[in-house]
Amino acid sequence: MAEVSNRITTGLRQENDMQVNLNKWRNHMGLFKKETYLTRYKGNPIITPKSFPYGHADSVMNCGQIMHEGKTVLLLSVIDSAKKMTAIFYAESKDGINFDIREKPLITGLQDPRFKRLDIHVIDPRLTKIGDTYYIARPGNSESGECIAFLYRTKDFKEVEFMDCIALPNNRVPSLFPEKINGYYARLDRPYALGAASEKASVWLSYSPDLIHWGQHRYLWSGNDNWNWGKIGPTPPLKTPKGWLVIMHGVCPSCDGYKYSLGAWMLDLNDPSKMIGRIRNYILTPDELYELVGNVGNVVFACGAIADEDKDQLRVYYGAADTSICLATGSLSRIIDTCLNEGP
Repeated sequence: MAEVSNRITTGLRQENDMQVNLNKWRNHMGLFKKETYLTRYKGNPIITPKSFPYGHADSVMNCGQIMHEGKTVLLLSVIDSAKKMTAIFYAESKDGINFDIREKPLITGLQDPRFKRLDIHVIDPRLTKIGDTYYIARPGNSESGECIAFLYRTKDFKEVEFMDCIALPNNRVPSLFPEKINGYYARLDRPYALGAASEKASVWLSYSPDLIHWGQHRYLWSGNDNWNWGKIGPTPPLKTPKGWLVIMHGVCPSCDGYKYSLGAWMLDLNDPSKMIGRIRNYILTPDELYELVGNVGNVVFACGAIADEDKDQLRVYYGAADTSICLATGSLSRIIDTCLNEGP
């Protein structure tokens, strides 16, 4: 047993040395980009497939995130290709860095015959608290490529109730606002153009009296910057005194594939169909080895963010290369003010 432990320790040390040497070379060549609005936690990645405590995992990635009873809660997307298993696991932390992962999955694929064939890939939850209830919106995916959206609710992250399918194909990223607006629930989503998941898509706003039936659809925005012109997608809006802050992802297609980066918008508090500001550049883009190399390289992807006005801090727990979970933080006020200063 000691020999095995020594081999593992030696292997980890060699992996770390390799990354340190590669980073030194990249730094010497001037290949690192300047960090602007978000700064990576030095101990990234904070959750990896290797550190997942309940058997094999190929990916522990793209997580919903929120505060609950003074703790940071993450809903982890976990994939085990050998078992053809995808599920969402609950994790919590007192310090926002070291997470305890619950053994039993919180959400698995639906067995309801109405939806079973449309739910083979359980990932990418978006988490919103409205009143005393937490709502989880997540995509459903079929073998033929259809994308829909499912909604759940819970009060304690122990018992979860499935509500219904809330989006027609192809639409997989509904993000709920944390309160009613003018008497209606509201959400952002990203229906795919022409019904094809690979086509350029826009973000829309819609309203509902009951979270199930949606209407009053309003076009909001399409990516047109050089880092997001391929596709964009929202996360649950965060309420601030100056407007709704939305952390979004943007995709840039190239001859080498796709690159996923993160950006920020501000929407009007009373009429979120009005964009009142956005940062023209990305706030985070793939640059570290754990973001460039993995199951899907060149990816930083967020399903949400956590704002702390008292500390003037924005925390973003993001998926890196569809493999692990990382943390980046920044000044909340700086991001908001830059959005507003650069305008819609």
